[in-house]
Amino acid sequence: MHSNLLAALGLMLVIESLLPLVAPQAWRETFKRMIALKDGQLRFIGLLSIAGGMLVLFLNH
Repeated sequence: MHSNLLAALGLMLVIESLLPLVAPQAWRETFKRMIALKDGQLRFIGLLSIAGGMLVLFLNH
């Protein structure tokens, strides 16, 4: 269990680091657009991300 959690954390860090590595300007523009969003919109994006992650975990298990 512990090694799976560390593997998942490592994979998350690798995936989230791809855009700044490959396209730093696009990464900056994305963050500029996210700063302009209202709190409710950001919460909705967070909710969709959680739901998507849970769906992937459910389908994988």
